[in-house]
Amino acid sequence: MTISVKPFRYVMQIALCVTLLLGITSSLSAQEHQNELPQVIIETSEGVIEVTLRPDIAPETVDNFLAYVSNGFYEGTIFHRVIPGFMIQGGGFDKNLNRKQTRDPVRNEAKPTAKNLRGTIAMARTSSPDSATSQFFINLADNDFLNAGVRGPGYTVFGKVSGGMGVVDAIAGKATGRSGGMGDVPKEPVIIHSVSRKKADSATE
Repeated sequence: MTISVKPFRYVMQIALCVTLLLGITSSLSAQEHQNELPQVIIETSEGVIEVTLRPDIAPETVDNFLAYVSNGFYEGTIFHRVIPGFMIQGGGFDKNLNRKQTRDPVRNEAKPTAKNLRGTIAMARTSSPDSATSQFFINLADNDFLNAGVRGPGYTVFGKVSGGMGVVDAIAGKATGRSGGMGDVPKEPVIIHSVSRKKADSATE
């Protein structure tokens, strides 16, 4: 019985093809990992809200938000403005309505294509377009008038609730009143215990 042996050059060609395929697969896996959208877990006194962030449409805003997340800024802050059918806003005051010291404002990245739809998260700001710092709001409805180009520069959408919208609606149902010179403040504080980045294995950091 004769065993045929393939010429060395053919063996080398096969080896090179396998190496190339492995390299392509590794590159695609790395690219997929890089393209994964970051997620954060907002733990509140009413329950947990999961948010998927969109650095592809608002990179500076997402970086700014994650900087606050990484240094624990949001721990102990509250949702201080709640308007049913509109939005819930938080991330700037503690439960005694003391304003927290923030980083420098971030540039407005609102775009007509990134709309303030129900469940999206956007940056709160003053009348100045580039004044957003730490405060954010979650839309309870499709708030078209907040979109860029409708009534001005608009409000930057930088993510969407991907879990726990029922918690958002529960917060929206809280009784509110005037407190600390502000309106629409929940009479019972809705506390943000923590905001942490969610890892790929569903753990948080």
